[in-house]
Amino acid sequence: MRIGELAARAGTTTRTLRYYESRGLLPARRDEHGYRTYDESDLRLLRQIRTLRDFGFDLEETRPFVECLRAGHPEGDSCPASLLVYRRKLAELDALIGQLTVVRAQVGAQLARAEAAVPGGPEPKCELGGRTW
Repeated sequence: MRIGELAARAGTTTRTLRYYESRGLLPARRDEHGYRTYDESDLRLLRQIRTLRDFGFDLEETRPFVECLRAGHPEGDSCPASLLVYRRKLAELDALIGQLTVVRAQVGAQLARAEAAVPGGPEPKCELGGRTW
């Protein structure tokens, strides 16, 4: 299939596919007329990349998964390098969850302080978009 068809089937753009090719994530095969050609295995690579990107992986983090598929493994995460990336991403997410937990506690404390400062007082009026609530 040609680049336009692959882009449509993968739900992306031809520009993105050219970028992935320039980064070495998508093979650069050409037919006798110089057109890029792709097959179902390339679509599978793109689906793997898209899934990982949807999970928050950066493009370079997808490389071990792509290489695993290109090596003929049934899944992109069936290679040790892919598992290592999963472990690093989980550690990163755990750290972010910890940071967000601290920020949430701080915001909750600020809210409690603010609510305690106006017990029984008048309802505050907020002006948003020209409307008084």
